[in-house]
Amino acid sequence: MSEAPESPAPSRRTLLCGAAAVLAAGGTVAVTGCSSTSSTSSGADSAAKAPVDLGPASGVPVGGGTVFREKKIVVTQPAEGQYKAFSAKCTHAGCIVDQVKNQKIQCPCHGSMFGIADGAVQDGPAPTPLPAYDVVVEGGNLKVTPR
Repeated sequence: MSEAPESPAPSRRTLLCGAAAVLAAGGTVAVTGCSSTSSTSSGADSAAKAPVDLGPASGVPVGGGTVFREKKIVVTQPAEGQYKAFSAKCTHAGCIVDQVKNQKIQCPCHGSMFGIADGAVQDGPAPTPLPAYDVVVEGGNLKVTPR
C-alpha cells in the first residue's frame, strides 16, 4: 500500500485567518488582512487619495521633519524648500513613527530608522522603505497626496 504524498504545511497567516473566520462566523465581525492581494477599486480608496492639508510648511524644520500622527503622514525637509512626504506607518510591524531626529525618521517599536530624503531603511528590522507621497506647498501650507 502506498502512502499519499505530504501536502505543504499551512502558513501562519492561513492558520490565523482560518481561526479568525471560525470565531467571526456567528457575528458580523469582518476579517481583514487575510487576503494575499489588495483591492484598490473601492470608493474608500479613492477618497483616501485626496490631498490632505497639513498646515503651515514652516512647521517642518530644515534637516528634520514633523510627524502628523493623526494623519499617519511624516513630512521632512532635507534641504531648504525641499519637502518630502511618506507614510508614517513603519514597514516592519505597522507602528506609527514618532519622531525625526539626526536626519532619520524613527520608529519607537523596534528601532527601525528611515532616511529623510527618500524614506529608505537606514537601520532595521524594517524590510522596505516608507511609501512616498506627493507633497506640494500651496499658499504656505503643505498638501500631501498618498500615491
